[in-house]
Amino acid sequence: MGGDNSPNVVIAGVNTSLKQLPDVNYLLFGDEQKIAPILERFPLVKGVSQIRHTDEVVTNETAPAIALRAGRKSSMRLAINAVADGEADGIISAGNTGALMAMAKFVLKTLPGIDRPAIAACLPTQQGEKVMLDLGANVLCNANHLVQFAVMGEVFARNILDHEQPSIGLLNIGVEGVKGNENVKKAASILQESTLPIHFYGFVEGDDIGAGTVDVIVTDGFTGNVALKTIEGTAKMYTFFLKQALLDSWAARLGALMAKPALNQLRTHLDPRRYNGAMLLGLNGICVKSHGGTDAFGFANAIRVAVQLITEGVNEDIKKDYAKLGEVMAQEQQRVVANG
Repeated sequence: MGGDNSPNVVIAGVNTSLKQLPDVNYLLFGDEQKIAPILERFPLVKGVSQIRHTDEVVTNETAPAIALRAGRKSSMRLAINAVADGEADGIISAGNTGALMAMAKFVLKTLPGIDRPAIAACLPTQQGEKVMLDLGANVLCNANHLVQFAVMGEVFARNILDHEQPSIGLLNIGVEGVKGNENVKKAASILQESTLPIHFYGFVEGDDIGAGTVDVIVTDGFTGNVALKTIEGTAKMYTFFLKQALLDSWAARLGALMAKPALNQLRTHLDPRRYNGAMLLGLNGICVKSHGGTDAFGFANAIRVAVQLITEGVNEDIKKDYAKLGEVMAQEQQRVVANG
């Protein structure tokens, strides 16, 4: 029931995804009086779906703490409960991000060794799709949190983006080792000394995101969210000025007509709907956040992301890799104690 045009977009998104994912079944949590009439227009969706009725909804204005206390019978909470109870393999929501994170962490808990879940999303770059995290779940992060994000991002890039040995970069204000705050520098030290089979590139700067310098960009939630919104805003500004330039004169319009195939390709490549579906990595269950303002195509992509996370067993790989890293960090702590 979350999002700007739900449940219409959710059901239409399921319908769009059926061609790619014909074997997926759905539990639709929400107001049956609103959902049932829409399903009549989508008989294929009706055939693979069950409605779980509740008329309680977490709105975008609901504070996470209030949603956690008062939203126990909301569509969001009941959907998360279904994952925790093993009735569903994952949840996709276009609703309130803060409430989703709070409820999912409370109900599903975190994976062993993970202190905080992180919001991760794929971004288009000059070198193909890359993943960036955290994008807003954790405003303040210490060094260990950043290391955990790096491990989770590496697993994601390897399993979902098919990078054989993903490179990891810590977002910083410079690439020199002396740059950045103590948390960033300490996280870099831990990753450099780790014996895990991961490729730590080092520090990267803001312009490295679009360049695709590394496969995994790691940062705290405050910086990551600002960076993401800056990227989105720059893309909108570029589109605005490009459209103005192409309509500026008859000659420009003629040029635009001739360049239409290339412009369509550019629009497709930068279409934010293709990258819809942010993952809440680190939870003991699959949870994907769709943009609230997306359409059916975008929501279908969020479904695809969730299904891929489930089928690729991303959580199991995170558990294994972080267990190895925990051993390395424990050995390092013992070495430091032994050396006085």
